[in-house]
Amino acid sequence: MTAAAAWVDDPFVEAVVTGRGPLWLRRADGGRIHLDIERWCGPATGADHSLLRRCARLAAPVLDLGCGPGRLVAALLALGVPALGVDLTGAAVERTLGLGGAAICRSVFDRLPAEGRWGAALLADGNLGIGGDPDALLRRGAELIAPGGLLLVEVEGREIDERVMVRVEGPTGRLGPPFAWARLGADATARRARQAGLAEAERWTAHGRHFIALRKSARFQVV
Repeated sequence: MTAAAAWVDDPFVEAVVTGRGPLWLRRADGGRIHLDIERWCGPATGADHSLLRRCARLAAPVLDLGCGPGRLVAALLALGVPALGVDLTGAAVERTLGLGGAAICRSVFDRLPAEGRWGAALLADGNLGIGGDPDALLRRGAELIAPGGLLLVEVEGREIDERVMVRVEGPTGRLGPPFAWARLGADATARRARQAGLAEAERWTAHGRHFIALRKSARFQVV
């Protein structure tokens, strides 16, 4: 029997199917990080539009890394911006497709279409935490976007740079398998991004959420 996998065999799947929470990441120390599943399963709203506007100005294809239920992919396509979502959770990919979006069920570290040619890639909704290794994830983002392209990242509102073990926890207290997660503020993200050949282009706050835009150097080669 294969081991349970985070985001694939845990309460996240049920929450995506129903569109309802509550849902948390339960830390090993007992603390909890709220996951805003209802917002993720709803239409793009509020601060999402600050991301969408920046993508629309680029007029280039966008890769949504960890697209979840697909609200950003669907909204980009409605604006006429080519977009593809990537997510490990089959239920999330199915929901994205049901919205009329395009998505594939893969890890962001798997081989992906058009590597090195995307105009922008998104790491929204805390997805900078994927894998618990932000250095590896930022390097991967740099590999995926074209020279001069942007990696648009949602960051924590306070300065933090931590890696923790967490489990997805549902409303009944059921826990998924443990996995590594990371949380970074804007300064820590910009500092780590420089090692991946990504330079800070902009940072902004919208509706209480915080973002940083990172531009890939035309000369830097990821190693």
